[in-house]
Amino acid sequence: MKFTITRENLLTPLQQVVGVIERRQTLPILSNVLLKLDDDALEFTGTDLEVQLVTKVAVDVGDSGSVTVPARKFLDICRLLPEKSLINIDCRQEKFVIQCGSSRFNLSTLPAGNYPEFDAGTPEVEVSIPSNYLRRALEKTVFAMAQQDVRYYLNGLLLDLGGQMLRAVSSDGHRLAFFEQQLEGHAGESRQIIVPRKGVLELNRLLGEGDDAVTVQIAPNNLRVDLGTVSFAAKLIEGRFPDYQRVMPRELTRVVSADKATFKGALTRVSVLSNEKYKGISMEVSEDGDMCLKAQNPEHEEAEEKFAVDLEGKGISVGFNASYLLDAINNVDSERVRLSFTESATSCLIEDCEDSQFKFIVMPMRL
Repeated sequence: MKFTITRENLLTPLQQVVGVIERRQTLPILSNVLLKLDDDALEFTGTDLEVQLVTKVAVDVGDSGSVTVPARKFLDICRLLPEKSLINIDCRQEKFVIQCGSSRFNLSTLPAGNYPEFDAGTPEVEVSIPSNYLRRALEKTVFAMAQQDVRYYLNGLLLDLGGQMLRAVSSDGHRLAFFEQQLEGHAGESRQIIVPRKGVLELNRLLGEGDDAVTVQIAPNNLRVDLGTVSFAAKLIEGRFPDYQRVMPRELTRVVSADKATFKGALTRVSVLSNEKYKGISMEVSEDGDMCLKAQNPEHEEAEEKFAVDLEGKGISVGFNASYLLDAINNVDSERVRLSFTESATSCLIEDCEDSQFKFIVMPMRL
């Protein structure tokens, strides 16, 4: 293998691929990036056996071949080379030689034939989705995913493709984030998949702000997303995600509407003196339209703040995890936020006053 490439053209795909490669691996070859050169196109592949990323870049004419090299060492070397410099790569006799100006580096290699193959399966469903739609769906729900929960199906994000709707749902058992987006032209079969946490984070990082369409292919156990020069694949979590439609509270009898900036500021200040572990705060809304937030901790320190809100229905007195409320408020784009409760106040529905696409449900806590 032999080719020449500019530093910037090499750095971008290498940074993308290194994101999926874990620092500590049981198999040494999984710490490497697979390089394949064929017909003036250099292909980078990185995987941890759960998520795989493949990206391509054009290079000057060289000798084709394939090899694996230590991913992070290769990235660190390229990052530290001068900007806009020309890099010559020559791989021979199990040595990967990087030459740039007066600098020369030799990296150890492992055979490309030993690199594990990622079986993506045969696609059963294929959907074209605008990149910004998918990115927004992930951004609005990614924060509510569970981390290392024994209910393994919660350690990921549910993508629900039904008719002309894309729905993204995540939950850790204490809260649930829901986002839906209408798709133009898609009227295929309904399909629900659970994408693992790492796959969601990597895909969210790769998706652009533009409205370019990305191709989503769903196989029985795998998801593949074609982003043009980048191909993303992830193994899906097997299991049944809870029926999120049943969680949505019905018969909402008490509705509180508040200024987002005022609510967020008060909540942030009061939570400073809440219990560091549980972040519990009490919320009381009087029938004359005053919200009072209170917090105290084991050191008997207390915080209290009042501000005016709009209330429909009876007054409310309930406790919440302040971090959960702040996560929801940060994902509200309009200037006002709406909190809705049932008669028994067993859950709280938080919504954007101007956009019905995003919904957040949080369970109260006893204080």
